[in-house]
Amino acid sequence: MEIILLEKIVNLGELGDVVNVKDGFGRNFLIPQGKAKRATAQNMEEFKVKKAELEKQQAALEKLSQQRAKKLDGVSIKISQKAGVDGKLFGSVNNIDISEALLKEGHEVAKSEIRLPDGPLKSTGEFDITIDLQHESTALIKVTIEGEE
Repeated sequence: MEIILLEKIVNLGELGDVVNVKDGFGRNFLIPQGKAKRATAQNMEEFKVKKAELEKQQAALEKLSQQRAKKLDGVSIKISQKAGVDGKLFGSVNNIDISEALLKEGHEVAKSEIRLPDGPLKSTGEFDITIDLQHESTALIKVTIEGEE
């Protein structure tokens, strides 16, 4: 299925690109979310008319994303979790726990924006976590996991 992207989508394309995607991805995700339209002649003409407006919206979203990244960068949070004598946690700390801890600090971050490349954290200590915001904006936070008896 050929579609026109109405915003930048990671690993797919930029605003205005005409790309070929699997039918289910286009029909079930991109089009209902308003991220794309079918690449018909009529939609291509409509896009040419609205392109400047869409670019303006994308620039505003990018600026907002960069502001969020500056606000989040360097934030330090502490999470207490039951742990054994050797520092291994009974359970783990995942992106939902980190998201909730950030919300308590006044930072709203979706769990899907938190990157844990090695999976959930399973021991006490300090960890540097990347928050991957939209439009290539990232922030680095420090998560300290403390063990409790």
